[in-house]
Amino acid sequence: MTVNPLLSLQGVHTHIGPYHILQGVDLTVPEGGVTVLLGRNGAGKTTTLRTIMGLWQASKGEIHFHDHMITGLATPEISRRGIAFVPEDMGIFTDLTVEENMILAAVNGPMDAKRLAWIKDLFPPIGTFWASPAGTLSGGQKQMLSVARAIIEPRRLILIDEPTKGLAPAIVKAMIDALAELKATDTTILLVEQNFAMASSIGDTVAVMDDGRIIHSGSMQELAGDSALQEKLMGLSLEAHQ
Repeated sequence: MTVNPLLSLQGVHTHIGPYHILQGVDLTVPEGGVTVLLGRNGAGKTTTLRTIMGLWQASKGEIHFHDHMITGLATPEISRRGIAFVPEDMGIFTDLTVEENMILAAVNGPMDAKRLAWIKDLFPPIGTFWASPAGTLSGGQKQMLSVARAIIEPRRLILIDEPTKGLAPAIVKAMIDALAELKATDTTILLVEQNFAMASSIGDTVAVMDDGRIIHSGSMQELAGDSALQEKLMGLSLEAHQ
């Protein structure tokens, strides 16, 4: 059965100053589940997410979300259409409490009590440190808060940039469990992740970037089971990154 794409990029180019970062990206994100964007450092993964969100404007090409072209729209408008972004630097307000961070993220009104209870169950530190300044949280707890802020209101698509970078294995496991529960809802996830073992455990489909282009796309199961293909595309094998 063919799954309709929720998001598609067609021939997308992005320039940042004099640098031509994205050089014709073609990417399809099916509705439902997790699509993982892999690639070496500097391949263009973060630029792809930021271009989708309108934080950097595409200089050429088209981006479609839910059958509507969003190329050139301002970031707030893209967000209102149902896309959230969890940046690599987490984007939380360290001087505000966890509660205040969550209130600010609920842009459409008071937080839904049932959804907030679900999030606190998903990420227990959110409840534990509810009244604490966000800056006092550990790295893993800040990452949980960053994701929690993105999902305090229902979103059709969440872009997440390297959520497990620098985290301890136990926190990585907690993040995997939370994303697995999130993908069981009506939320689609586009995930940039360097931890291939983590990516292969959560991903349904995968795209591999190199030098600003997509060089491979397909099922994660196929890539995870083919060490020769991993080596060819990324110079790594899953066995070496467990």
